[in-house]
Amino acid sequence: MDFQFIDSVGENRLDWLALTDALAAGHDLPEAQLEDVVMHRGSDTMLSRHAWIDGLGIAVKTCQIFPGNDGKDGPSSINGVVTLFSDRTGIVEAVIDFHLVTKWKTAGDSLLAARHLARPDSREILIVGAGTVARSLVEAYSALFPDARFTIWNRTSQKVDDIIRAYPDHPIARADDLEMAVGKADIIATCTMSRQPLVRGDWLQPGQHLDLIGAYLPDMREADDRALQRARIFVDSRKTAMETGELMIPLAAGVIAEHDVVADYRDLRSGRFSRQSDDEITLLKNGGGAHLDLMTSDYIRRACSSGTGS
Repeated sequence: MDFQFIDSVGENRLDWLALTDALAAGHDLPEAQLEDVVMHRGSDTMLSRHAWIDGLGIAVKTCQIFPGNDGKDGPSSINGVVTLFSDRTGIVEAVIDFHLVTKWKTAGDSLLAARHLARPDSREILIVGAGTVARSLVEAYSALFPDARFTIWNRTSQKVDDIIRAYPDHPIARADDLEMAVGKADIIATCTMSRQPLVRGDWLQPGQHLDLIGAYLPDMREADDRALQRARIFVDSRKTAMETGELMIPLAAGVIAEHDVVADYRDLRSGRFSRQSDDEITLLKNGGGAHLDLMTSDYIRRACSSGTGS
């Protein structure tokens, strides 16, 4: 069987803005069929996410989460692959490293929204959280805003210092006061595992864009009710984002209603997914989803086949 195996070695062929073009084009195709399968053995988990888009392809993203792996002297706690199948024949076209797809899908998802929702003159970018996603956001947002200055807030400073050392060519500073950092930012991107809101709506300023990535479970929040009430709310997908605590909790409490979610990526072509003024506060809930893994994997396959990210 002839197929590509793609890992991080091919990453230099990828381009953030070209990925967002591919994600936008993918939403012009028929809506995806989605299904997840989860298996457990004690604390170990196997998660398999499936997506099929007619005219694009089929992707199965499988990851194994083994908390007992410390990642220091042995394997990491999360491992997996994405298998990409031809939509025409069902034949395997590529097997792609799980971490490569997840990195580009997650940050590319937020970057697509920023192209439409953030002010074009945005320069001050605050990242809340200092994990793997934070590093991806530095790379992705720099592609759209080449003059961007980054500030990172994290509960512990060591991880922030690690990111600063990892990106010596990017202007990155550590924030000690989250409220003050939020007030100075043009874009606030949150990528934490928090179950309690970190960003307060009363801290937000006119014209900001709030990019909520981390709260993916029903009991997780990164922004409080006031933030959702003050902002125009957008999601990448109503199917996936509406199942996160970021929206489920305030919807159940009557703080917001479903009609307060203005648009998702399927509304890009109509123009509904857009900022209306320089003063409004925009908010994206990045819900992820296997359909975005499929679109990203197809982009990675094509870019690595052609040797160009365009």
